[in-house]
Amino acid sequence: MWDYSDKVRDHYINPRNVGEIDKPDGIGEVGNITCGDALRFTFKLDASKKVIQDAKFKTFGCGSAIAAASMLTELVIGKTLAEAAAITNKDIADALGGLPKEKMHCSVMGQEALEASLNYYKTGGVSTAPVEKKEGTVVCTCFGITDLEIEKAIRENNLTTVDDVTHFTKAGGGCGGCVPEIESILAKVLGAGGEPALGKIERLTFIQKVDKIRTVIETKINPLLATDGGACELLDLEGNTAIIKFVGHCAGCALSGKTLMTVVEKQLQDHVSVDISVREG
Repeated sequence: MWDYSDKVRDHYINPRNVGEIDKPDGIGEVGNITCGDALRFTFKLDASKKVIQDAKFKTFGCGSAIAAASMLTELVIGKTLAEAAAITNKDIADALGGLPKEKMHCSVMGQEALEASLNYYKTGGVSTAPVEKKEGTVVCTCFGITDLEIEKAIRENNLTTVDDVTHFTKAGGGCGGCVPEIESILAKVLGAGGEPALGKIERLTFIQKVDKIRTVIETKINPLLATDGGACELLDLEGNTAIIKFVGHCAGCALSGKTLMTVVEKQLQDHVSVDISVREG
């Protein structure tokens, strides 16, 4: 269960500045309803054309998307265009008291909508897309995410793993076919001094992961444990944590904790995914 701050809950239940500005100076449209999230952000400048006088939003998305868009409108009102352009997704998330990492892409969507609206103003209404989306190659076809968007997210948010990239951009969260390319982008951006995710992190459905864990237990782990008259079985899977029950001589053994880490967890990490952890149920 995700832990939401009071501010996130407040902006979700009582969103500010919902709607659309008539004859706006800036329009930003990002996302796609077919992908699960979409946001339309509009703003109006004051008579001097120097300060954002009003901002509104319409969104199709989860509570975090609503809260992020609501907070964005509050952050930009009263700002100059230059000040608004400096607002990052981290600023939006921080103003909300933080977002679960799985929902950080909502703050990124807010930043992209803001950038798109500023681009609309600068181009005289030619484009409602962020500048970055005009360039680059689409890496994630499920969500239309480009290599430049992924690189930008990695640099601005200090991302180091494929899961991090998915949480911030959604890239890799669909069919998973783009994961190898995301890993390559991570390696390129982080360079030799970075810490990209090493090993294999497979994108599996819950059922696929359970089936694979059970297979590894039956074919790899239990034959090892059987040499000491023991075995184990999978009780449950919570996220990437496999809950294991020892049976036979392994049940209640004083060394079961060590066996859990050095045998069970290692085998699952080697043959299922490096992000698997285990605990005894």
